[in-house]
Amino acid sequence: MIPFKTILFATDFSPASQKAFEFAAALARDYKSRIIVIHVLEPVNMGFSEFAAYIGPEEDREQALELLRMTKAASPSIATEYRLLDGDPATVIVETAEETAADLIVMGTHGRSGLTRFVMGSVAEHVLRRSPCPVMTIRDVVAQMTMQPAEMAEPVTI
Repeated sequence: MIPFKTILFATDFSPASQKAFEFAAALARDYKSRIIVIHVLEPVNMGFSEFAAYIGPEEDREQALELLRMTKAASPSIATEYRLLDGDPATVIVETAEETAADLIVMGTHGRSGLTRFVMGSVAEHVLRRSPCPVMTIRDVVAQMTMQPAEMAEPVTI
């Protein structure tokens, strides 16, 4: 049995992340581990199109910190640490795992595929490829099953 002393949980506050936190908390309870909960604020996204420059939304630091602290395990006996960090999410998650000597990274995944995944990339995939420790990804299947067929289809423009 692999002892998990430190579990790094990375969240983007999505339903998949909430489901992943439930797994992380259960593991922490069973292994008497500590959880380090992190959220990474990305730099403002900039891009250009034919007509104008695009500046992506900037995440509200105070709101992110509040949401981060609301991520609590059901058992108060689980030692939990919170970190709000800046940078590229995949890079920061891997660096934090190295810095904290994490034994496991737990994170939710949106389960994107095809063109959406190619264009948007996958933080989970980048973390899986570069992580210094095992990575557990949890997909929020329940939320996807409740979506209507029209919501599930990804529009493709050519």
